[in-house]
Amino acid sequence: MRAEVGADGPTLRNPAALLARLRDIHDGIRDAVLAACETTALDRLAAVVGHDAGDTVFAIDRVSEAVLLDRFESLAEDWPCLLVAEGLGSDGRAVLPAGTAVDDVEIVVIVDPIDGTRGLMYQKRPAWILTGVAPYRGRTPMLAEITLALQTEIPLLKQHLADTLWTQAGGGAHAERWNRLTGARTPLHLHPSQATTIAQGFGGLARFFPGARTELSAVDDEVAAQLLGPPRAGVALTYEDQYISTGGQLYELLVGHDRWIADLRPLVEPLLAARGQALGLCCHPYDLCTALIAREAGVIVEDAAGNPVSAPLDVFSPVSWVGYANAAIRAAVGPALRAALAANGMKIGDSR
Repeated sequence: MRAEVGADGPTLRNPAALLARLRDIHDGIRDAVLAACETTALDRLAAVVGHDAGDTVFAIDRVSEAVLLDRFESLAEDWPCLLVAEGLGSDGRAVLPAGTAVDDVEIVVIVDPIDGTRGLMYQKRPAWILTGVAPYRGRTPMLAEITLALQTEIPLLKQHLADTLWTQAGGGAHAERWNRLTGARTPLHLHPSQATTIAQGFGGLARFFPGARTELSAVDDEVAAQLLGPPRAGVALTYEDQYISTGGQLYELLVGHDRWIADLRPLVEPLLAARGQALGLCCHPYDLCTALIAREAGVIVEDAAGNPVSAPLDVFSPVSWVGYANAAIRAAVGPALRAALAANGMKIGDSR
C-alpha cells in the first residue's frame, strides 16, 4: 500500500493505527531493557561492544536494537518503511520488509531505541525511546517533515512511574503515566513553564563531554550575566541540569522543569579544528526526532539563529538546537545567546 496523498503531498495513512503499533514497539523495547537491567550487572551492561555512526555502542544498546528490528519487521508488513537508526549497518538505514525497493516504501521512521544510554546503564537517570515518522516523498525527509512523534520513558529500576508522550502534527501534545506496579495508565497534562525570566530557574548549555566545555561554559556564563547581572555573594541566580538525553531535555521543557536548553556543540567544531582537536560526540537527527511533541505543547524549538532546525533524517548529521519554554523566555534569552556566541567566536548564520 502507498501513502495517502493530500493537497501538500503524501500524508500518513491511518495514523492512529500506526501510533498504536509504534506504542507497542516502544513498550516492548522498554520492557526488554528493564528486564536486562534487573538481571544483568551494571558493568556488563556498560561494556563497550562497538562504535556506530560516530557513537559508542554499549551492551545495553544491543538489547533495544534486537527488539526494534524484530518488531519493525512486523509493522512493515502493513506500512512498508525506511527505518533509520543506529545499529543498521554503515548507513544506518534498513528498507522493510526485506526485499522492498526504497521507492516503494510508504513512510520513513527514525528511531533512537535508547536516548540516554549512559545515564540508564549506570542507573543514574531514566532514558527515552524516541521515534519520528514522516511520509516518504521520494527523497530523504527533513526533521521538519516529521508528522507523528512518540517518546517513551525507560525508568530506573527503583522508579515505578514512567511517562509516554506523543503527537500528530496539528493535534496537540498528549501524554500518560504508566505505573509499573499496577499496570495503570493515567493521563498526564503537559505544562511548559510560563515564567518570563531565567532567574531562579533551570536552563543552560549542554556540555556533557570533555573537549568543548570551556567555550560552552563561557557562553552560558555570559548569557546569565547579560540577563541577571554578575554573581552575588550567597545567591544562586539560576541553575543547570546536564541531562545526557535530548529526549530527556525536551521532557524537562515540556513538564515545566526547565526554562531553556541549548545544545550547540557543533558550533564549537571550527574552533576546535583550528587547534587540531576533534569535536567528539554531538546531537544527531534521531536525538531530536520528537521535537514535534514539544512544539505542539507550545515549546519553541529552533536553531541558534532563531530559524527552524534543519537536518535530514539520518544518523550522521550534526544538529544544534535551542528550546525555550515560551515566547517570553525566547525574547529574553535568544538575543543574549546570539551575542554571547558571537563574542566567543562561534558563527551561527543569519538570524531572523
